[in-house]
Amino acid sequence: MTSPASPSVVSTDQAAQWRAAMERAQVREADFTSLSGTELQPAYGPQDVTLDPDKDLGWPGQYPYTRGVHPSMYRGRLWTMRQFAGFGTARETNERFKFLLGAGQTGLSVAFDFPTLMGYDSDSEMSLGEVGQVGVAISSLRDMEALFDGIPMGEVSTSMTINGPAPIMLAFYIACAERQGVDPKVLRGTIQNDILKEYQAQHAWLVPPEPALRMITDVMGYCAEHVPKWNTISISGYHIREAGSTAGQELAFTLANGMEYVRRGVAAGMNVDDFAPRLSFFFDSHLDFFEEIAKFRAARRIWARKMREEFGAKDPKSWMLRFHTQTAGVSLTAQQPENNIVRTAFEALAAVLGGTQSLHTNSMDETLSLPTEKAVKIALRTQQIIADEIEVAHVADPLAGSYFVEASTNRLEEEAEAYFREIEERGGVVPAILDGFFQLEIHHSAVKYQRAVERGTKKIVGVNTYQENDGGPTIEIHKIRGETEAEARENMARLRAERDAEAVERELNAIRKACHTQENLLERFVAAAHADCTMGEIAQVLRDEFGEFQEPKIL
Repeated sequence: MTSPASPSVVSTDQAAQWRAAMERAQVREADFTSLSGTELQPAYGPQDVTLDPDKDLGWPGQYPYTRGVHPSMYRGRLWTMRQFAGFGTARETNERFKFLLGAGQTGLSVAFDFPTLMGYDSDSEMSLGEVGQVGVAISSLRDMEALFDGIPMGEVSTSMTINGPAPIMLAFYIACAERQGVDPKVLRGTIQNDILKEYQAQHAWLVPPEPALRMITDVMGYCAEHVPKWNTISISGYHIREAGSTAGQELAFTLANGMEYVRRGVAAGMNVDDFAPRLSFFFDSHLDFFEEIAKFRAARRIWARKMREEFGAKDPKSWMLRFHTQTAGVSLTAQQPENNIVRTAFEALAAVLGGTQSLHTNSMDETLSLPTEKAVKIALRTQQIIADEIEVAHVADPLAGSYFVEASTNRLEEEAEAYFREIEERGGVVPAILDGFFQLEIHHSAVKYQRAVERGTKKIVGVNTYQENDGGPTIEIHKIRGETEAEARENMARLRAERDAEAVERELNAIRKACHTQENLLERFVAAAHADCTMGEIAQVLRDEFGEFQEPKIL
């Protein structure tokens, strides 16, 4: 009886036959690169993957968490379906929150307007024409109370996407819960509070990096004691990617920022295991299906190794990278907007196959306006169909072992490690921000991609291919009421007339003093919220005491 050929011989012979067939095959003209511009092979095999299954993969819920942070993943609990919402006044957004919760959403996510994101009250001259336009206007504790009126804050998990004024907004949330009679120790949710990526990509800051980082460590310290279930930072790659980075840059810059926050916490005297389990991440899920899945897997593996080996964390919860995902807003098109439903569905599926803990699906109309109720319900139903109909939530990390996915995971990890070395050579994250390194890297990637779109080598259906001259979209558009800004200004005037002016000045002076001591600033912000100090007043004290950031010129 003849012995069968060994697997390696058969594999080598088959590979040679395949390569010969490929040389004879007709290949269509196309740009065979990833969305990030990486050249892709026509097929991947064992020769493309160097992998130690125990060291590099493990099992779901086991170090290094490449395959997921929970042993059962979605068999135990589905991801949180957290649609981003905010527009107009606090009461209007409160109505949208209740609509979404009634439609089956399982967590809230607050979108703030530009003035709030930049630290200005609704009655500031800087806010003219922008109040409530692209998010909800929140200037005071009264606004926060209106936003969560009738919503049990002790039961609902809330995410707030805000950065420069994030500690102030968290103080309003804590004070609001206390007025509802809710113990802050039971509050669950996340404040984005990721100031480093603001200097790199999004540009919504109050003060320079060093005092901003001091406030973040104050938030970490305060919450560890008083709000222990709260995620104190959502370290965000989303805005880095939306600004034009590649998947590898999003991965590297996000994790570099995360490690910088850990260093700052340790330097402030905290034990890494006291705060690291409450750090979370926020990633973009873009259109390159397999590259995105690989990115999420690489992120977990890198973070686990860094936390255990570099920072000496002992608690396995400190090793786990937990993340929220939002589908790529930048991938949506104003042309043929219904196509955005399909784009979002594939991006959401990549996030689920990549093991996300929480997910927001963009609405089809978001390049034209804030979403209508119909559009946002379709976006939510997209998640529910993935969860309940297509059976992908039954098995953890189902693409593990795929030659292509594992090779892509390894490649992205190598790209990230190369960036970590370069950032270290530049003196760390803050010096690299100050010399414009991150900003220039993102700019170059954005320009490269845009040129590919303009040449037509990167195709966008309805934009540079399959175009239609139909006079533009005919879908319903959500319009913000013209009275919104006037109502917000009236509310601010009423607040300023009714509050205790002496208490306001006392608390603002206490913040001024705390800026120059070791006193915890979040503690002072909570007291100021209860005294009806406004967000803009607190932010202005910080600008006065710490100065304002001047970004480097990169071009």
